[in-house]
Amino acid sequence: MTKPSLLELPTGVQLIYLAEGGANVIYRFVNPIDTLSPQLEGKLLRLRKQTAADITYKEIARNFDTIIRPLFKPDELVDQTLIRLPDTLLSKCNEQLRAAERDGQRPRKRHGTYLCLSEPFGLLITDMTADDDSTLAELKPKWLNQSPSAPETAHRCRTCALREMKNHTSFLEAKEQRSFCPLDLVSEQYENVLRATGLIKGCTDRSRLAHILFRNPTLLRLQSLQKTEREVGLLGPLAQSRDMSLAMTLRDCTMFVKIPHDERSAVEIRLGDLDLKTGAGGKAGYWRDLETRLIEQDWYRGSECGYIPSECALHLQRAPPRPT
Repeated sequence: MTKPSLLELPTGVQLIYLAEGGANVIYRFVNPIDTLSPQLEGKLLRLRKQTAADITYKEIARNFDTIIRPLFKPDELVDQTLIRLPDTLLSKCNEQLRAAERDGQRPRKRHGTYLCLSEPFGLLITDMTADDDSTLAELKPKWLNQSPSAPETAHRCRTCALREMKNHTSFLEAKEQRSFCPLDLVSEQYENVLRATGLIKGCTDRSRLAHILFRNPTLLRLQSLQKTEREVGLLGPLAQSRDMSLAMTLRDCTMFVKIPHDERSAVEIRLGDLDLKTGAGGKAGYWRDLETRLIEQDWYRGSECGYIPSECALHLQRAPPRPT
């Protein structure tokens, strides 16, 4: 059985900058689709920056294909496929990034970092951006189960405990964060899912989004995988093991919910940001140190009296009833 030939990006392709994070820049294809390969239709192009981690796209794609892809159905994932780049493309893109800095068109915090010129590949990824016919809700369903090393008497889940700790640290700077409790997302009660949707960005119709997410198979699949891959907290294996990497990856992905304006059309739900996490560069130690702080400083129990009351689903379940 022969392997499929590697895709190659046409030399004359034109790109427009869409967005970027710490390690990648995302571009949209400008060319009319009939001048491009049909395999590029409905795709965006992801290009790798020069970073300290220096993980090649070939390795990222191999991990995705062998570890992540088998865990989900194809239509549940923001797909990614290796594609070979034309020789001069990265240099041209870097010139555009520098020009965007001079013109004030590039986020200031991204200045000074550019695409890796030694990376011969890009990644084609599923285009989950909103268009004239749809809106996009975006959320991080991080810890859909409690941390296995949390105290049994905890009144906060892992996500809510961390949020409250960060809020306490930044309280004097008036930078309080608010976000949904992940336990609400997978609740068997519709009202709890509706409560969560009030803090999800990108969709103004909370009721419709709540109905989409209520007992959603992709969310429940992710919850099940997080429960199975529980080598996290303080109970897991060695810090840089494959099991811990997968467990943390499943707890740091993004769910994209593309909602057509026409309610008769199908909703598209995919999980992205599933590059296999690595414990290198001190990240594994950071994860463990963070868990230790949450436990030892009683953020799980919510014992720091007098601070902001928790909206965590776990707290609402365990809090004593208010006097009538």
